[in-house]
Amino acid sequence: MADRTATVEPPQTLLASLAHLGPGIVLASSIVGSGELIATTTTGAQAGFVLLWLILIGCVIKVAAQVEIGRTTLTWGRTSLDAFDRVPGPRFAGRGWIYWAWAVMTALIVVQQGGIVVGVAQTLAAGLPLTTAGRQWDAIHDEAAALLVAEASARRGGDVMKADDLAVKLATARTAAAALPAPPDETAWCMITGGVTAVLLAIGRYRLIELVSLALVGTFTLVTLLALAMLQIDPVWAIAGSELVSGLVPALPPAINGRSPLVTALATFGIIGVGASELMIYPYWCLEKGYGAAVGPRDDSPAWASRARGWLRVMQLDAWASMVVYTLVTICFYLLGAATLGRLGLVPAGSEMVRTLGAMYAPVFGSWASGAFLIGAFAVLYSTLFVAAAGNARMVADGLILAGWLPADDRSRAGWARWISVAWVLAATLLALLIRQPVAMVLASGIAQSVMLAAIGTAVVYFRWRETDSRLAPSRAWDALLAASIAGLVTVGLWTLWEKIASAW
Repeated sequence: MADRTATVEPPQTLLASLAHLGPGIVLASSIVGSGELIATTTTGAQAGFVLLWLILIGCVIKVAAQVEIGRTTLTWGRTSLDAFDRVPGPRFAGRGWIYWAWAVMTALIVVQQGGIVVGVAQTLAAGLPLTTAGRQWDAIHDEAAALLVAEASARRGGDVMKADDLAVKLATARTAAAALPAPPDETAWCMITGGVTAVLLAIGRYRLIELVSLALVGTFTLVTLLALAMLQIDPVWAIAGSELVSGLVPALPPAINGRSPLVTALATFGIIGVGASELMIYPYWCLEKGYGAAVGPRDDSPAWASRARGWLRVMQLDAWASMVVYTLVTICFYLLGAATLGRLGLVPAGSEMVRTLGAMYAPVFGSWASGAFLIGAFAVLYSTLFVAAAGNARMVADGLILAGWLPADDRSRAGWARWISVAWVLAATLLALLIRQPVAMVLASGIAQSVMLAAIGTAVVYFRWRETDSRLAPSRAWDALLAASIAGLVTVGLWTLWEKIASAW
C-alpha cells in the first residue's frame, strides 16, 4: 500500500485532473487482452452480430461498482481484499466467504494466464519462427489461411467459378498442412516469454508497468480501429446498418452443434470490460498511484472530507476514461469477429488459434494481414500477461497477509508482491506447456469470474449502504446507476452458475 501520511490537495480543474490519471490505463491494458482478442472474437464468430448488446452491457455496467469499491478503499485506507473480507456472511478458517471465492477464482486466473502465454508464443512463432520446420509450417498454414479468405471473398462477391477453383487449392493446402508435425517453436517461445516477463516483473515498479501499458494500449487500439474502418470500405465485407441494429436488440442466438453461443458469451461477460478480477485489483493501482496517500487517514475534519471528495472525482474520471477505451476496442473486436470469422465459419481453437484470429485482418490488409495482426495480437496479449500478473500478485500478497502468512508492513508487502508476480508467470508458463488449449483456458477463468460477479455485487451493496462516510455519499442519480450495476452483476453471476449446473445434468 502507498504511504498515507503525506496528504496532497486534489486538482481543481479538468486539465489538472487529467495529469493524475493512470490506474485506469493500467487496468485497460489488462482488460483489453485475452477477453477481447480471444473470448470476444470467439463469441462473435459463434453468434454473429446477435449478442452485440450483451457485450456492450458487459463493458459499461460494471463501472459504478468499480468506483464504489475504490470509494471504500480511499475512505478507510483498506486494500480491496481486506474490504471484501469484512462483508458479513459465512467464515471458514478465520476468513470470509468472498475471500475463499476469490482464492478459487485466482487459481483459475493462473490457468487463463497460461492460455495467454500460449497465445503470445503462437504469435511470436508465427512472426519469428526459430527453426526451419517452423518456417515451413508457417508457410503452408499461411497459404491455407489466405486461400480460405480468398474463397470466401469470391463467394461473397458472386464469382462462383473463382471460388470453386480456390476451394480445390484450399483442400490441397489443408491436406499438406495436416501432414506436417507441429514444430518446437511454440514451446520455445512459451519458455522465452515466461522467462523474459518474470525478469521484467522482478525489476519493475508502478511507473514501468504504467509506461509499458500505455504503449501497448495505444498500439492495439490503433491497429483494431484501422482494421474495422478499412473493413467498411470493402462492399464485400462491410457491416450493414441492419446488422448493427439487430445486434443492439436483445435476442439469443441459435445453438450450434447442440451448444449455445450464450455459454461462451456468459464466460466472455465475466472478463470483458472490468472483470471480477479487475474490479478487485483496481484499488491497488489507485493506492500505488498515490490517491490513498493524497487523501490521508480518515478523520472528522472538513479538510479531510474535502480532499477525499476531490480525489474521488479524479478516480471517477480515471474509471470512466478507461471505460471509453476498453469499450471502444472491445466492440471493435466483436464486430471484426462477427464480420469475418462468423462469415467464414471459423472458430479460434487450439494450436490454430492465432492464425484463425488472423483471418479477421485478411479481408482488410490482404498480404499485409499477417504482420499487422501479429503486431496487434502481441500487444493485446502481452499487455494482459504483464499487467494482470503484476496486479494479481498484489492481491495474492494481500491474501497471504490477511491469512497471517506474511508480514503486513508496506516494505514486505511490496517485496513479496514482486516475487509472487515472478512465480505467477512461471506457474502460468508451466500450465501453458502442459495444457496447450488457450481458448478453453481463457474461458474457464471467464466462467469463474462471471460467477464471482454475483459475490462482488453483494459486497458493493454492503459498501455503499453500510460503510459509506455520509460526507462522501453520492447523488441519487449515482445510486440509481449503482443499483443497475449491482443488479447486472448479480443476475449474470447467478445465470452463469445456473447454466453450468444445468449443463452438468
